[in-house]
Amino acid sequence: MGGLTFAKCLILIVAASTLAVCTANKVSPRPKYTQASHKIIVGGSEGWRFNFSYTDWVLKNGPFYLNDTLGVFKYDPPTENTTIPHSVYLLPNLRSFLTCNLTGAEMLADVTQGSGQGFEFVLKNWKPHYFACG
Repeated sequence: MGGLTFAKCLILIVAASTLAVCTANKVSPRPKYTQASHKIIVGGSEGWRFNFSYTDWVLKNGPFYLNDTLGVFKYDPPTENTTIPHSVYLLPNLRSFLTCNLTGAEMLADVTQGSGQGFEFVLKNWKPHYFACG
C-alpha cells in the first residue's frame, strides 16, 4: 500500500470531508430520501484525480440521499506509467479520517476496481461516511 504523504492525506481529507458533509447533514430541511436514487460519479466525467476542488464539486452536485449510488472512485488501474495507484477505504470514524489512519478501515475496492464503470457505493445509512484512498 505504501506510505501516505502529506499531499495525499490533504487530498483525502478534502475529498472525504466534502462527501461526509453532504451525506451527514441530519439537520438539513431536505428529505433523507428521494423518489428515485441517483448515480453520482465523484469528480464528474474525469473521475477521481489529484489537484481538483471536491468542495466546489460537492456544492454543485450535492446533496446526496439514502440509496444514492456514489461512484466513489473512478480511476485507472495501475500500469507501468502509474505512479500513484488508488484503492478505496471506508474509515471507521472522524478521528481516523482526520489523522489519515487506515487502522480499522474497510477496503471497499482494490487498485483494479476503479476502472471501467468505477467502484460504486450505495448510501444505505444516514450517517457520515469517511472515504480514503490507500
